[in-house]
Amino acid sequence: MVGIVVVSHSADLARAAVDLALQMVNGPAPRIEIAAGTADDRLGTDAARVAQAVEAADDGEGVVVIMDLGSAILSAELALEFLPEPGIKTRLVPAAFVEGIFAAVISAAGGAQLDAVARDAEEALEAKAAQLDQAQLSQTQLPGDAVAPAISRPAIIAETTVVNPDGIHARPAALIVQTLRSFDAQVTIATDRSEPVSARSPTALMSLGARAGDVLRIEADGAGAATAVDRIVALVRDGFGELVRFGRPSSQDRAFDGPSSHPIGVSPGRVVGPALRLRDPITEPDPGVSVPVAERPAAVERLASAAAEVADQLRGRVSAAGTVGELLEATAAIATDPELLADASMRVRERGLTPERAVWDAMEVAADSLREAGARQALRVSDLYGVRNRIVALITNRSAAGVPDPGYPFILLAIDLAPADAAELDPARCLAIVTEEGGPTSHTAIIARSLGIPAVVAARGATTIADGTVLLVDGSTGELITEPTIDQRATATTKLRSRERLAGPGRTADGHPVALLANITAIEDVAAALECGAEGVGLYRTELCFLDRVKAPSIGDQVTAYRAVLSKFGGRVVMRTLDAGSDKALPFLGHADEPNPALGVRGIRTAAAYPQLLDDQLKAIKAAAMAESAEVWVMAPMITTVAEVRRFSQAAREAGLPTIGIMIETPAAALQAEQILTEVDFVSIGTNDLAQYTFAADRHSADLASLNDPWQPALLRLIEMVTSAAAGSGKPVGVCGEAASDPLQALVLAGLGISSLSMAPAALAAVGRGLAAVTLEDCRRAARAACDTDSPASARGLVHEIAGLDRLSPH
Repeated sequence: MVGIVVVSHSADLARAAVDLALQMVNGPAPRIEIAAGTADDRLGTDAARVAQAVEAADDGEGVVVIMDLGSAILSAELALEFLPEPGIKTRLVPAAFVEGIFAAVISAAGGAQLDAVARDAEEALEAKAAQLDQAQLSQTQLPGDAVAPAISRPAIIAETTVVNPDGIHARPAALIVQTLRSFDAQVTIATDRSEPVSARSPTALMSLGARAGDVLRIEADGAGAATAVDRIVALVRDGFGELVRFGRPSSQDRAFDGPSSHPIGVSPGRVVGPALRLRDPITEPDPGVSVPVAERPAAVERLASAAAEVADQLRGRVSAAGTVGELLEATAAIATDPELLADASMRVRERGLTPERAVWDAMEVAADSLREAGARQALRVSDLYGVRNRIVALITNRSAAGVPDPGYPFILLAIDLAPADAAELDPARCLAIVTEEGGPTSHTAIIARSLGIPAVVAARGATTIADGTVLLVDGSTGELITEPTIDQRATATTKLRSRERLAGPGRTADGHPVALLANITAIEDVAAALECGAEGVGLYRTELCFLDRVKAPSIGDQVTAYRAVLSKFGGRVVMRTLDAGSDKALPFLGHADEPNPALGVRGIRTAAAYPQLLDDQLKAIKAAAMAESAEVWVMAPMITTVAEVRRFSQAAREAGLPTIGIMIETPAAALQAEQILTEVDFVSIGTNDLAQYTFAADRHSADLASLNDPWQPALLRLIEMVTSAAAGSGKPVGVCGEAASDPLQALVLAGLGISSLSMAPAALAAVGRGLAAVTLEDCRRAARAACDTDSPASARGLVHEIAGLDRLSPH
């Protein structure tokens, strides 16, 4: 850690200030040396004692010196002359004494580097000044009539809420950095959980760990500050373009929060081919090699030149790379990240590391920050390593890791796949991608889906498969089979076409109807639903109208948003009332932090706490429905009791809505399905949450992904309980969770009596094709077999046999 020296006229004052600061440190504290008073215990300071304290406090990371007043400053300056050569890296900080010590100790204990500790100490009075509403602090006279810069609050401050599902990962961070290129303003961004970071550093922005629902605090000063802040706010409110470009989480988008116990399919298709591994990355540079002092400036230049060249190479491939190009632009921003380059350059200048080793270490520190920011941000570590390898390769005149080019189709195996590697993929040659790391929101998944390449992630040990081994890969189920049999190879299909259109209304081969609907969140999702031939909307999530609001939207605002969607459809549109809470906290509701938000105030429970919010939304839905031709149904989320159903049903009927339902997402609702159906006109099963609550397994934990598997027999039996309760009444039961998107499981759901399936638009064609290939009796046999078995694997296997995979292949 950075060491700290406290120089004071009074030893008692110094000890008291240090003791106060140390009480705020949890865990190891930095080395703190006190140089206070004279040798005969009188008030005063001694330069020799200060020099000894600096040497004692230094453990190689440098020392921050904080002084009280007058001769303490002179003694500290003189002490630097007493230090042996080469001198210890030392910063004399003109900070307020108590506040400066406090800030420096906390910053150093947190692992901050020398300049950061010094800066934190210097800025320690800002919080007090802000609290007292002082625009400026009194200027402090320094030796030689120098004046410490006045500390003032930023000229521009704004707050806005993150709305894109994956928060500030690599691409959004790069967009923010790009936006600021034309401005001289100094801009920082912070969340409630993090300190401000430079908005010009993509890695620092990613380390914020900002996710959907987080409020960002943007502060700026200098030329163009107001415009710069406005541009960033606009980016955030637009979801960084991801609400349109990458859509909503689909059946493949299981949240990923850590290592999985089994492979996860993230891009559909079932293929067979020879496996080839991504070439091994470059080896770790030797940390023991030292650059002579005279050669260090040239070494820093080589480092900067290599970083700039890597960025240019990546940007040169952006225009021809489609969706991958956007990720390449984000990766290029990492290569020229000013904080990363400053860190690496410091390691060369001050420690004598070679430029390749300095880049290696700086990137590792940044990678650790991403891992600490949360599992979603940890998925971006491979992007850092991809850039690192290319910079090191250029510096050392070696080849970086790359995609093999054997001259024939192959399946690529890798630890993870960075965008820079993905840009080299030829979809005509690469049959599938299998990685040991990554998750459904990783860049590997985004890249694979954009290129239409089947992909499986979290396949531990995949790179131990020998090159040339024949491998069967199923990008829907995550199934991997080495050296498959002839019969298993026969189950392979061609890759699914993106934006494939549903051939016609959903129905089985013998004409039994199963409506195939789309899940949407905003007007931007409507185009995909219409392009893919959706028969209507089975789940219109209304949350977007409420996000990024400092107060609840007016009825008029809601009517405008709802009409924009309803105007595009002539058939059924099922609107779910506000499902706030849990991972969708709304700032204006003041959601408190909950130890387990999935079991807290969410869904209909929010409406119970804020009844006017529900009343206004129901009025807005009614007004929008009256103005458009769509057949509007309305349903409430997170129901657990019949009393909740009655209250919602009464409120909806008082608003004049004719078709009212609820979502069955809890075992309590499934167990009471018969009573619930006497109060409403339909129900829709959310299999994602129903699985989570049935198995007590957080759906955002990939470690528990096997429990949240929609093929779990216990989950299927709960669905059967609901459809059986509805059979006598003739009231429809739909499914709008992950299970609806699986072409094979759709057969099971139809066999259980589900009347509609709602899914991501891209899955409609495959589900429709699967239903059209079987009879209703086939579906019922598949459902019975799946419910009666004892594991998800057995359920899938039996349904495979009953349905016949060859009938599910695209034509």
